[in-house]
Amino acid sequence: MPRSIIFREFPRLRTTLFSITSPDTQQYNCIAWAAGDDSRWWWPSGFGYWPPGVVREVSLRRFVEAFESLGYKQCPDGAHEDGVEKVVIYVDSVGIPTHAARQLRNGQWTSKLGGWEDVRHTVFGLTGTTYGEAAVYLSREFAAP
Repeated sequence: MPRSIIFREFPRLRTTLFSITSPDTQQYNCIAWAAGDDSRWWWPSGFGYWPPGVVREVSLRRFVEAFESLGYKQCPDGAHEDGVEKVVIYVDSVGIPTHAARQLRNGQWTSKLGGWEDVRHTVFGLTGTTYGEAAVYLSREFAAP
């Protein structure tokens, strides 16, 4: 995807730390990428994968539960903490989840932009009309490398 289209969809990326880190693919989406899964598309409706035991519903509550099923717990913010992996869930203006991102060991954030590329960015860089606002942060200890 050309940067011009990415910048049109996410204009705040122009003024923040941003880089494309993979080619585009339809193999997985942002929710899967945030969960550490690059082998399938995660979404509670339709034919996407969804964690067993989590109700298939497009709501913030169910997205939080999906990440809690992976050992995450809600936390107050996305501030970098050594040894802690964080996820942020974005929501639109009515509170429906639109996107998720994962914090890397170095404190940067990584996302899959739908069927487009994976990118590194700041949390603020993806806020706006396309994905809405960062609504919930979750954290867990990093697994041993």
